[in-house]
Amino acid sequence: MPFTLTMPKLSPTMEEGTIAKWSVKVGDHIKAGDVLIEVATDKATVEHEAIDEGYLREILVADGGTARVNEPIAIFTESADESIEGYEPEGLAPKAEERPEEKAVEEAPEKAAAPEPTPAAGAMQQPAFVPEPPLEGFQLKVATEPIQGRIPASPLARRLAKERGIDLATVKGSGPHGRITSADLDTGQPVGVVSWGKKETPTTAPGSYEEETLTPIRKIVGRRLQESKTFIPHFYVTQEVDAEPMVALRHQLKEGGLKATFNDFILRATALTLKQHPEVNSGFNTVNGSIIRFKTIDVAVAVSLPSGLITPIIRHADYKNLGEISSEVRLLAKRARDGKLVREEYSGGSFTISNLGMFGVRDFVAVINPPQASILAIGGIQDKPVVKEGLVVPGKVISFTLSSDHRVLDGIDAAKFLATLKMFLENPSLLLV
Repeated sequence: MPFTLTMPKLSPTMEEGTIAKWSVKVGDHIKAGDVLIEVATDKATVEHEAIDEGYLREILVADGGTARVNEPIAIFTESADESIEGYEPEGLAPKAEERPEEKAVEEAPEKAAAPEPTPAAGAMQQPAFVPEPPLEGFQLKVATEPIQGRIPASPLARRLAKERGIDLATVKGSGPHGRITSADLDTGQPVGVVSWGKKETPTTAPGSYEEETLTPIRKIVGRRLQESKTFIPHFYVTQEVDAEPMVALRHQLKEGGLKATFNDFILRATALTLKQHPEVNSGFNTVNGSIIRFKTIDVAVAVSLPSGLITPIIRHADYKNLGEISSEVRLLAKRARDGKLVREEYSGGSFTISNLGMFGVRDFVAVINPPQASILAIGGIQDKPVVKEGLVVPGKVISFTLSSDHRVLDGIDAAKFLATLKMFLENPSLLLV
């Protein structure tokens, strides 16, 4: 008897998946445990194994195709020669020409279309932003006359300047009203020493564009962060930290053959700070309007991928030393880039850090990753004058901005958290204990 394979739900937030690759082909005999497909979900690319034994008879969603969770993607049979003619999988999306709403319109064209529902008063709607059409047939016009207009010069001076390759714009005239004479040409510069470059005429119409389909990861990240910024009452507190002690300690570790990044120092300090300020290691449950107090310190680290943003998690970060954190961060970042993270490596977390310092960013604010209550934005180390013992001296500073949910935290909570973080980073030997 034929049976159906449906799109599996491979993460808690997954609503649809894109089939990155079928690992089997039509006609193959599949055993339980065999890898069937690789699915690009809202979090990572995940392999899915067969649960039942059978023969793959028809692929309904090919490589690159997208299906919603529980939508049929393939037909199997128990035997190789069993007929699947007339078999209609339950839940299969109707083809465009068979959609019931289109059929209804064809059968009853005289029936007026139902009016669009009116949104309730105060309801928030997504604005419709669409690009303007390109300017087809646009002709590029380039001004060729000098900006200052025609330069006053005698006919002889013009002829000699052309023969000698001298730009009259570089010559100061000694004649009446600044008119250039042949005697003035000795002070001029050859044409081409410095000039406005001439480029090829573009052939693409102004305003032309192409559209890219959102990846599953970027789609869910965009939706969640839009909801976060729209419905979570963010507030921001910034603290500047003296980075010289951290720079010095990192150099000492390097001299001893131990490698650690500034991000590793910050992650370790963050974990210890969260242990002293458990109110920041919290979240908000929007279903019943309650505050979540996380019992473990699981720090998510934002990693940017071409397909979107993902946050692998250092579990029980307060129990791990600097070396363990450093190794785990590098491993998780590589697995994230390779699309090989498993659910327990990216799902959940009690706090998030986002570091743009390696790109030369001085400071920024980050959007809270719900249901967490806070996210820490980290800038780069900057050289700037600082005051030490009453004297202005060269220094190195780093800026931190904590974004917090005002339903869970108050400004004083954020300020105390950043003060403790500052203490750890300005006394980094404490991070080695």
